[in-house]
Amino acid sequence: YNSLVHKLSLFHIVFSAQGRFAQKLLNDLMENYSNALRPVEDTDKALNVTLQITLSQIKDMDERNQVLTTYLWVRQIWHDAYLCWDKDEYDGLEVIRIPGNLVWRPDIVLYNNADEEDSSGPPDTNVVLRYNGEITWDSPAITKSSCRVDVSYFPFDSQECNLTFGSWTYNGNQVYALDSYLSDFVENVEWECHGMPAVKNVIMYGCCSDPYPDITYTVLLKRRSSFYIFNLLLPCFLISFLAPLGFYLPADSGEKVSLGVTVLLALTVFQLMVAESMPPSESVPLIGKYYIATMTMITASTSLTIFIMNIHFCGAEAKPVPHWAKVLIIDYMSKIFFVYEVGENCTTAESDRGPLFSEDPLTTSGTGSVCTCGQHQKVVRNIEYIANCFREQRAHQAKGAEWKKVAKVMDRFFMWVFFIMVFLMSILVMAKAT
Repeated sequence: YNSLVHKLSLFHIVFSAQGRFAQKLLNDLMENYSNALRPVEDTDKALNVTLQITLSQIKDMDERNQVLTTYLWVRQIWHDAYLCWDKDEYDGLEVIRIPGNLVWRPDIVLYNNADEEDSSGPPDTNVVLRYNGEITWDSPAITKSSCRVDVSYFPFDSQECNLTFGSWTYNGNQVYALDSYLSDFVENVEWECHGMPAVKNVIMYGCCSDPYPDITYTVLLKRRSSFYIFNLLLPCFLISFLAPLGFYLPADSGEKVSLGVTVLLALTVFQLMVAESMPPSESVPLIGKYYIATMTMITASTSLTIFIMNIHFCGAEAKPVPHWAKVLIIDYMSKIFFVYEVGENCTTAESDRGPLFSEDPLTTSGTGSVCTCGQHQKVVRNIEYIANCFREQRAHQAKGAEWKKVAKVMDRFFMWVFFIMVFLMSILVMAKAT
């Protein structure tokens, strides 16, 4: 116990001594020091400043306003020629931490800053001062930078956003070394960061004859598309497969056109949702192209449905079905698409079905004699009139049935055509996404 108390007493004495020497050192350093001028002994020499950027988190990507919000850790290291001391004169004190506003600091800013509200600059944190004059200034920063967003392949797109840092007033006499880290990156729910390479540029502006160096960090981002696949693409896939089923719906139900219009309105709602989040530009997103193609297909299917329903409801007043339509549609295409009437199957030909009544309904069964009694002449004429009316009715019904069968075959044909179109469009979208 006595030894522990003795050690604590020694630590207290040492720290108290270091505290006194640190206070004396700070007073000696700041006695004739000015933080308004660049700390170099020869003003013709360049001052090297090392800029290190750590991308900690991507907070937001506003595609519509094309603004990237990031959380950065900024480290700047430079040498101050007027803040050096002999550590032996100050009890071996090598490092002190002092407020940053007491020393000169480089005026490095974000050139492509897009934050209208934040004009205060980096926070006023402490700096670490070493005995050889090396100053390290660490500060956090939430930046809003302008970023050109290309949404051509949304939601399977990748973006490259630049963060350009440079001195606002010093020209090429100020030299910047560069380095960047991604070790402490916090994963974003929407974006994947694939790196942040840095490039040093020296630019000659039209206003000035001196070169101005800057450092451009390129943030490589790739969008996580799972959210958009399940909330935008998958519903569109399912809705688009309803459009061909409108051809399978019976014409007598009266809901064929209503189904197409309902599907078209549903896709319009999804299209508006995508348009609200995208920036107004000439490049149409991939998902927008898919929506437009699907809506065009549904519009065409609804128009064809109206045309086919007009054929279906052709009555006895319509012209007979043309011969080529009978051969092509009724005889061949109906068998290909398995379209048969009630009571008809693929093994029973239409010619094999016998007529409903004999050609001469007045022929008696058994003797074959015809009733020609005088008192029955009126009955015979009435029976012949009824038989003729029945034949005409069957002819009219057969004509209408042929038009209905033509419409039904066309329904089946376009149903499979539009199914194939929907499937090919879905495959094309996924192929472009990969």
